[in-house]
Amino acid sequence: MKTSTPTAPEATPASLWSPRLRAMTVGSVALVSLLAFEALAVGTAMPTVARSLDGLGLYALAFGGPFATGVVAMIASGIWCDARGPRAVMWHGVAWFVAGVLVAGAAPTMEVLVVGRVVQGFGSGLLSVALYVIVGQAYPQELRRRIFAAFAAAWVVPSLVGPALAGLIVEHLGWRWVFLAVPAVAVPAALLIQPGLTALAATVPTRPPAGALARIGWACGAGASAALLHYGGQQRGLLAAGLIGVALAGLLTCVPHLLPAGFLRAARGLPTVIGLRGLASAAFVAAEVVIPLMLSRERGFTPTRAGLVLTVGALSWSLGSWVQGRVHSPRSVASLPRAGLACITVGTAGVASALVPGLPVLPAVFAWAVAGLGMGLLYPTLSALTLEHSAPAEQGRNSSALQLGDSLAAATVLALTGAVLAAGSSPGPVSYVVTLTIAAGCGLLGLLLAGRVVPRPAG
Repeated sequence: MKTSTPTAPEATPASLWSPRLRAMTVGSVALVSLLAFEALAVGTAMPTVARSLDGLGLYALAFGGPFATGVVAMIASGIWCDARGPRAVMWHGVAWFVAGVLVAGAAPTMEVLVVGRVVQGFGSGLLSVALYVIVGQAYPQELRRRIFAAFAAAWVVPSLVGPALAGLIVEHLGWRWVFLAVPAVAVPAALLIQPGLTALAATVPTRPPAGALARIGWACGAGASAALLHYGGQQRGLLAAGLIGVALAGLLTCVPHLLPAGFLRAARGLPTVIGLRGLASAAFVAAEVVIPLMLSRERGFTPTRAGLVLTVGALSWSLGSWVQGRVHSPRSVASLPRAGLACITVGTAGVASALVPGLPVLPAVFAWAVAGLGMGLLYPTLSALTLEHSAPAEQGRNSSALQLGDSLAAATVLALTGAVLAAGSSPGPVSYVVTLTIAAGCGLLGLLLAGRVVPRPAG
């Protein structure tokens, strides 16, 4: 007589490339890489787009519009993921993103292109948060830092080849193909993730959390303020100061309603985790924007040579991500955040050595590599800690808060550093030192707070 043997439950995957996770890993990393490439490629192509469509007056809105809708989408995505799971949100994110790039790629006027960019930004916001929730639900805790390291690499590679590749596409195929080629990657990547998501769909509540509509309202206010901040940062003089002031007031009003309670006072646990992500982002971006300008004006670097210095930081970021993914048991939860923020502080401060007359530029390049290493150690670690500090029904909310804090911190520091660099008749050593002091100060503040990522013991 033939007997059946009960099937043993599948063991916890030991690798990102285990049979159960392989397709999901490939699809998720491909989507992150696509989002990164599109963000970088559009920046490269947009001057040509503006000339082709005679739309220089809408140039700023083509960047500020998608940033604003992305802010709203992050909050909406978090609410939706917590209520219904990430599967539908992921597909909506892909659909909105693809629809946006198709509209932009086929746009007959700059106004239509801006509409496409706004739709694209909304899809990107939905998708970025959904991918974090997918990690929280599909990957065991011991693999989360590794998959987030893979996400970091998926950003680094496009930063190395994206601008050059986009330039080639614009020159030889036309700027429209920077947008129109996106669906060829986005849809197959989402299809790879779909089978693994089917089993997750029924594991979460089916009702939106209380206060969801109010959060969407605050998100709209934050998005509008972020767009105004972006626009104000591109202006000069009193107009810039006024717009930035109004935008910051709007953000200070709206953002506390979107981030965890205790964020502004760096309460232990999740509020500090999210705060450190924002401080690190602000520090790195503040230094990153000033390096090419400083090296070109003070050291006579060509744009290519200055760009290679930024590439060094991108490569060391990837190295740091790889290293943290292989640290199986840090001495304490705060070890990697402390190490990362120490590197960011020292690295961003050390970049100022390029201003010392007679000193070679090599120490500044090495300092930037140290800052990139710190970002690699820090970013995936904080992403994993966010999920560890989140109940299953709060992974979407907290993932959206993490990315929102990151985005708004970067936008704020870009506006402020832009104002610093534009304060005089032309940027000079004083402007560069002030900007790098802001960067190092953000890193140092994060370093002082890093121990607070450990929640206070219960009782």
